[in-house]
Amino acid sequence: MHRMITTESRPEAMADVPGICELALTRAVVQYRRAHELYRPGGRIQDIGLAVVLEGRFASSVRAIDLGSARIKYLNLASELVVLDWVYDPTLTHLRSLAAADEEDPQAGRKPASAERPGSADQADSQEFRRYCFNLALRVLNRRGFSSLTRPTLLRIGFRDICKDLDLHENTVVRIVTGRGTVTRVHLDYEANALVFRASTREGAQMLEGVLREVFPGLPVGRPPADAPDRAESRQVRFGIPVDFDELRTSLQRMRGGLSHLIARFEPERFRAVGGIVSTFGERATLNRLSFGDSDAVGSGLAVH
Repeated sequence: MHRMITTESRPEAMADVPGICELALTRAVVQYRRAHELYRPGGRIQDIGLAVVLEGRFASSVRAIDLGSARIKYLNLASELVVLDWVYDPTLTHLRSLAAADEEDPQAGRKPASAERPGSADQADSQEFRRYCFNLALRVLNRRGFSSLTRPTLLRIGFRDICKDLDLHENTVVRIVTGRGTVTRVHLDYEANALVFRASTREGAQMLEGVLREVFPGLPVGRPPADAPDRAESRQVRFGIPVDFDELRTSLQRMRGGLSHLIARFEPERFRAVGGIVSTFGERATLNRLSFGDSDAVGSGLAVH
């Protein structure tokens, strides 16, 4: 007996790929990037790009809380979705209750009371909330171990430490005065593991390219991809994709050393000041709080692109 296979009721070809995720994301621990943020993309230096979804019936409109800054994020994850883990309902309820008192309106830009009264009890509560969220992030990362899915978050946490040591301000960027009236901003492309240097002018970028080849010998130095913003004024240094946790930390150490060398070259007084603070208190090393054991461990997170 032969089975009859008909295609008369088959939808049109484009309907095979609707481009819409129908998975309910509430309780999911997700990764996000700048492109996913609906309001004020880029975030704060406390952000780590790992968040718990508080409300997520549709991937295109997700209300989540970043596990680094403990701030509410409104995300569109319809085109790229990475789920690392899930939290229990009691944990979700606890996060919602804590976030309710600390949330700010993304459209009105209203700041929470804790930000308006430094030293208040509300501020202490916010700090405790951030510690709770970040400890949750560390537990998730420890569960998943090092993998291609967790790598961007680990790089972001490590580069955040470098920024705090060398140039602490609101954004995850290191600023270096590379000429008269010229400030070069350095950020990390977490997906490509590449430092991106954005100068003020094309001439400044051309000058900087030669310096970068000296500071980072043996590494590819050139312009960012064609679709990158301000490509003519930018240069990037690629460190290669780390295949295990040790390689990732080695990349971060080389970044730290190179950026310190650049500050020493262009801003010697600032380098002495920063060096004194770091030598007194030590370098930040948040990744040392992770205990992967086997750096080749691979988590079973869900990735949807």
